[in-house]
Amino acid sequence: MDKKRQIAEGLLSIGAVFLRPEEPFTWASGIKSPIYCDNRLTLTAPAVRTMVEEGLKANIEEYYPEVEVLMGTSTAGIAHAAITGHIMGLPMGYVRGSAKDHGRTNQIEGKLEPGQKVVVVEDLISTAGSAIDTVNVLREAGAEVLGIASIFTYGMKKGLDRLATNDVMNVSLCDLDTLVEVAAETGYIKDEDRVRILKFRDDPSDESWMG
Repeated sequence: MDKKRQIAEGLLSIGAVFLRPEEPFTWASGIKSPIYCDNRLTLTAPAVRTMVEEGLKANIEEYYPEVEVLMGTSTAGIAHAAITGHIMGLPMGYVRGSAKDHGRTNQIEGKLEPGQKVVVVEDLISTAGSAIDTVNVLREAGAEVLGIASIFTYGMKKGLDRLATNDVMNVSLCDLDTLVEVAAETGYIKDEDRVRILKFRDDPSDESWMG
């Protein structure tokens, strides 16, 4: 079976992704969304967790073979960077959302030498804001960021544009197109809901998909 479809089935099976077009979620920005992702739930589902971490390992080895260090985004990427780093035999650390206000006032946790080749591990790419912030912190510290390895991406235009503008590559284990296809095939959603969800993805500010 296609790897993306396997991950989609796994995420749906443990409720890490909720598709609810008839009863939309409200994001912090106020935007109504038919989808909500909580990939932290993979950590409490050993079979899916293993599939995710092995998938991250495979993608990193294929797309970023020169990697020397994994850096997780705070907070959702930290555990995945740690587990994947362990199975790959690589050092890992993570980047805080902001520098600590005490002690050594670190923003980057873990040892990082200037010039080291880094892959950022992220759980979810939507508008890519937090991932780009992490990349910029690492670049300012002198790291060579090879790219991002993520679990899931919406494929939103804003996120794709941000990645392109900042010259950042992202490789995801699964995407929204695959997820809604699997969800429709298994009866989780109606086929017409698949179209509505993708319409939301194409323009989150346009609420006509709810009609």
